Order: sequence, then structure tokens, then C-alpha cells
Amino acid sequence: MTNDVKEIFGSAGAPPAPPAPAALAAKVRTLAPSMTRSMQRVAEAVADDPAGCAALTVTGLAELTGTSEATVVRTARLLGYPGYRDLRLALAGLAAQQQSGRAPAITTDIAVDDPIADVVAKLAYDEQQTLVDTAAGLDTVQLAAAVTALAGARRTDVYGVGASGLVAQDLTQKLLRIGLMAHAHSDPHLAVTNAVQLRSGDVAIAVTHSGTTGDVIEPLRVAFERGATTVAVTGRPDSPVTQYADHVLTTSTARESELRPAAMSSRTGQLLVVDCLFVGVAQRTYDAAAPALSASYEALAHRHRATRKGP
Repeated sequence: MTNDVKEIFGSAGAPPAPPAPAALAAKVRTLAPSMTRSMQRVAEAVADDPAGCAALTVTGLAELTGTSEATVVRTARLLGYPGYRDLRLALAGLAAQQQSGRAPAITTDIAVDDPIADVVAKLAYDEQQTLVDTAAGLDTVQLAAAVTALAGARRTDVYGVGASGLVAQDLTQKLLRIGLMAHAHSDPHLAVTNAVQLRSGDVAIAVTHSGTTGDVIEPLRVAFERGATTVAVTGRPDSPVTQYADHVLTTSTARESELRPAAMSSRTGQLLVVDCLFVGVAQRTYDAAAPALSASYEALAHRHRATRKGP
């Protein structure tokens, strides 16, 4: 499957339904980095002031953002709406939700001289928003298909480097605990040499926030060409890694700041996707997974018991 035949959000076939109002801001954050600058201005405007933009015609929004009517319509369609009218309806719904008493968002970056209490509050809000955005943008059809493939896989290879490599290790550890054969590969040479051994019935998963990491894309490409079912967990649904992915699971793209690199926020969304995959697989394989979890717990229980010293 290539980018030419895949939808950005959803599988091939019937066009996906427009995102719900609550998911609009999440979708803007996810797709904005891949938009042109003029489209970004439109997307940022509707996310920052849904009530004000909902009252504007397509011409009015184009004038407000210094763009053209065609750019406004293209932006609406990229966000998942058939046209600008549908986007306006979503904006009106989002504005109504925001006016219903929801607490104001914390939007300031962490400053060098912030008290530690403020750092905790800001990080907690950012982590929460990343989880909300990832959940809102996650395609459950793609997720279910990936779960089905994992549940029946002979073997699963997971590729990731850096912070994404930690997420890859987390997923393989979870799968191993329910009795499934899984390996995490952070060494690019080892990843490719293992990918060569994959075939139909196996699963390969690439974890890369940018979707452009060559050390992750190459083994996924090899696995794809060998006939394995391939999955990409990425913050960029139109990135190079997705051209070798049968299923794309999109994570939130949070705003990067000086003291909060993208790797921090991307890891939060990736771990949510990993947990969704694991729980889904455990559900599908419950008869085997439950005894395996129990056995692994019992095998390690003695390491967690406190030992009493002295009389």
C-alpha cells in the first residue's frame, strides 16, 4: 500500500467521517507541521478562536488570515471536512463546548525561572493534552486491524531509536509477558538483518515521531517487501515511513519549547498507542494471555518481597 492509495486518517474505501468538534484542535496540532505556511495560518486561526471563525464566511476567514478562499477550502478538506460549511459547523460546536464552563487551558511555556510547582502544573497539563489529542486523532479502525495482526502473529519486530526506542522496548516487554514472540531493535543493522527473516504472518512495527528516521524506515521497508504486516506509529501521517505501513497509528504533535523537546511529548502519545495495542491483543488472546501474565508475575514475585533482617 502506498501513499497514493491511503487516506491520511482512515483506511481505503468510503471517505472517513468528519472529525467531531472536540477532535478539531487535536487534528490541527497533528497536521499543521505538514501544511504550507498559508494553510497553517488558517488552521491556527480556527483552533485559537473557533467562535470568531465560525461567524466568518470563507471570504472573511481568508481576509483574516491573509490567504485565499481556495486555501481556506483546502485547509478544511485536509482537516477532514468536505467543505468550509462543515468546518464552520464544527467550529460552532467547539465554541459551544468551550463556553460551557471548561477551565481555561494552560498555554505558557516552561520558563527557566519557573517555580517547581509551576513546572509540575504545566507538564501535567501538557501530558494530559497530548493524551487527549492522541486519543481524539487515533483511527480505531486502523488500531483494530493492527491488534488483529499482532494477536495472530508468528513473530513481531519493533523498530525505534532514541526516545522511540524506549517505547519499542516497552511494547515488546508487554507482548512477551502474555506469551507472544516479540523483539525490539534499536541497532539499525540488526533491525534490517532481522527484517529479512520476516514473512507473511509476521508483524513489523516502526515507532518514529517524525516519520523520517532512516534507521527505522529501512527495516520497515524490508519487512513490507517480505510480506509482513507493517504498522507505523508516528506523529506525521503523511511522512515517508507511512508508504511502507499497512496500518498507520497517529500520535499527537505537541508544540516544542526550549525546555520541552519533541521527544518528551511524543513519547507520551506513543505510550498511549502502545498500551492500546497491548490491551487489545490481551483481549483477543485472553485464554492464553491471562495464564501467561499470571506465570510471569509469580516468577518475579520473590524479587518484590521485602526481606526482614535480624530477629
